[in-house]
Amino acid sequence: MAEVLLYHHIQGLTEGVRAFADELRRAGHTVHTPDLFDGRTFAGIEEGFGFARDAGFEAIRERGAAAAGELGSDLVYAGFSFGVMIAQRLAQTRPGARGALLMYSCVPVCEFGESWPQGVPVQIHGTEGDEFFEEDLPAARELVESSPTAELFTYPGDQHLFADSSLDAHDPEAAALLMERVQAFLASV
Repeated sequence: MAEVLLYHHIQGLTEGVRAFADELRRAGHTVHTPDLFDGRTFAGIEEGFGFARDAGFEAIRERGAAAAGELGSDLVYAGFSFGVMIAQRLAQTRPGARGALLMYSCVPVCEFGESWPQGVPVQIHGTEGDEFFEEDLPAARELVESSPTAELFTYPGDQHLFADSSLDAHDPEAAALLMERVQAFLASV
C-alpha cells in the first residue's frame, strides 16, 4: 500500500477532498491531507483565489512543503488544482518520491528542474473543456512525451473540480473513472 500526501484545491480542504482521501484509505493506503487554509473553505474558485493571494501563494506553498518534511520521503505526492503546484514540485525535487498524481493541473517540468525524475510515475487528470486545464494541457502533454512513466487522462466535460463530491462541479461518472485509475496507479507504485 502507498503513503500519499494529498494537497487540496483552491476552495480548501472540502468535504469532497476528505471523501476522496477516505476512499483511498478504505483501499488500505495511508493518506495525509494537510489543511493549508486553516479550516477555511470557499464557495467558489475566485473567493479561494482571493484568500490565497492575500495570504501569499508562496507562504501557502511553503506550508505545504513543510507538511512533507514531517513525513518520510517514500511518498506519492498528489494535488488537486492549486495543490498540484506543491505536489509536482515535491515529486520533482524531493528524493525518494514514489509517484505523483496531478489532478486538474500541470505546470511545465522546467519550473522545478531540467526533466521529470527518472523512474517516478505520474498521472495527470483533467476535463477536455476545462478552461483552467486547457492552459496546462501543453505542459501535461510535454511531460507525458518526456517520460515513459507518465500518463495523461482527459475526461468529457468542462468542470474544473469534477472529482470533488461536495461541489456543484462534481461529475460522478468522471470522478469514478478517475478514482479507478488512481487506485490502479497506487497499487502499482
